[in-house]
Amino acid sequence: MALDSHKLIDFLQSHNELIIIDEPLDIYLQIPQLAYLEVKKPTSKALLFTNPICSKSGRNFDIPVLMNVFGSHKRLNLLLDKPIADIAQHIQNLLALKPPKGARAILKKLQELYALRYAFPKYSKKRGLCQEIVQMENLNLFDLPILTTWEKDGGAFITMGQVYTQNLQGTQKNLGMYRLQVYDEKHLGLHWQIHKDSQHFFHEYKQAGQKMPVSIALGGDPLYIWCGQAPLPIGIFELMLYGFIRAKKPVLCPCITNPLFVPNDVDIVIEGWVDTAQMRDEGPFGDHTGFYTPIEPYPVLEVSAITMRKKPIFPATIVGKPPLEDKYMGYLTERVFLPLLQTTAHGLIDYHMPENGVFHNLIFAKIKPQYPSHAQQIMHNFWGVGQMSFVKHAIFVDENAPDLTDYESFGTYVLERFAPDKLLITEGICDALDHASPHFAHGGKLGIEAITPVSKPHFKALSDEELWQKCAHLFPNAKALKQYFTHTSNPLCIVSVEKNGRIFSQLQEKMQVFESLQDYLSIIIFVDSGKNNLNNPYMLTWRIVNNIDAKRDILIADSLVFVDATDKSTCDGYMREWPQDTNCTQSVINALKEKGLIDDIDDEFLEHFGILH
Repeated sequence: MALDSHKLIDFLQSHNELIIIDEPLDIYLQIPQLAYLEVKKPTSKALLFTNPICSKSGRNFDIPVLMNVFGSHKRLNLLLDKPIADIAQHIQNLLALKPPKGARAILKKLQELYALRYAFPKYSKKRGLCQEIVQMENLNLFDLPILTTWEKDGGAFITMGQVYTQNLQGTQKNLGMYRLQVYDEKHLGLHWQIHKDSQHFFHEYKQAGQKMPVSIALGGDPLYIWCGQAPLPIGIFELMLYGFIRAKKPVLCPCITNPLFVPNDVDIVIEGWVDTAQMRDEGPFGDHTGFYTPIEPYPVLEVSAITMRKKPIFPATIVGKPPLEDKYMGYLTERVFLPLLQTTAHGLIDYHMPENGVFHNLIFAKIKPQYPSHAQQIMHNFWGVGQMSFVKHAIFVDENAPDLTDYESFGTYVLERFAPDKLLITEGICDALDHASPHFAHGGKLGIEAITPVSKPHFKALSDEELWQKCAHLFPNAKALKQYFTHTSNPLCIVSVEKNGRIFSQLQEKMQVFESLQDYLSIIIFVDSGKNNLNNPYMLTWRIVNNIDAKRDILIADSLVFVDATDKSTCDGYMREWPQDTNCTQSVINALKEKGLIDDIDDEFLEHFGILH
């Protein structure tokens, strides 16, 4: 079931999955922050804003903005029109290269192979639906309702753009999903990171001294954009995955001013060329980690044409603190690509990316260990394969562990098997968005093997009040503490501090006293008192896994493990700029309340998801 934007809107309405907002709302903060609140609700809907405005320029747009299309499991399943498990199973069957036995098995294998015919796009020579209107003169990106999400963003950003590129020879094609900053009427910043295929293509053009063609498509079937972030092997065109899932060849039409092809049925296409000899500062931008990424130089696209359908829809997404739309897109990626990961990680049963771990920061994995160091082998496998190589913290359990999404049971299972000598701390590449690592795109990694039960017969968990009385004076500038999982052998003790210097340096002076408290303490995690609510484990987890670099911020002393999840500065040997959180604007929240658009949002909701601080 292929869906262009107008079919998609009708489809969502027919399933009561769309809210249409006719109230004029500003593309500066109002529209995106309303979507930010909506997607966090358990009953979230897709949103269609029919009257976007720009209060700064006084502009009214006749192009509606569509958001939160992927923002629930229900909508995800509806959009796919087939069970996710069936897609994963189909991939698994194709990867099983054993010769089939028997006529029935042979027939089934032939049917599976025959289905691959849909994976190869159809290239048309005709103009597409997306080229009903062609603009090559007086180009102006500000004619599009491009959103500014956060106050400190460097400008307006396209956030749901399908970025089409090809290598210098034209033999390899790529579809990526990257943010795109609007500099002026004709120029966009291309935030493709150093590990991405588009960046590899860029270097080919740069070495040849040639300009690079780039086209950005907006809208069309929402599955196009999901394919753009799928972790496929290098050299495989992501639209092949679209055809494979939809059982329908994607039809591509030629661009007007460069040699690229884009899907015929998208809404808007921005064509252009990149001068590989020029770079321009891009950012800051409040990204999916929930923090602003810094200003850094990236390539610039000079727009050569803008084409569109007669009644286009402008798609957008919002990123920031979880949970957001990327939670559901990531879930689909997780389930579909499990079979592919299992081909390289022998013994891997399942894995899961908790939403508040923002993907690469925290992964749980269930394995079937068969020999010594099997868990460590799979850890290294994760850290060496594709996008999994960006994983910072991974926890490995055996096949007897509870469901990886049952966090209470899973946490208990892990902490009954936690031991400092089962921690693997190493280093390697990190996501370019990671801010905790001391160096750009390179930092510490942590693997935890939680398979063998531990015995701590003398351990006695105390109440928070009792523990505070015993050791508050030992923690530098401590303000409060709270424990989690006190029913296990290794409770988590979260300590909020007003930081004054490097925490580990101050701790080591008192280490003998700490070691005398090993019957009451096990894992101690320090957080900043002004930014964290100790009674909110959801956001605590988010900040802790964002804020630590395993090589710098984990201290092991006998059976005690200390973790410094505070903000870092020069006192910690951190020479980069520590980023700020992405927070909504109070005046925007007030305005949305006055318009009656968020009547169901209360202070508890705002606090739980760290909306304003």
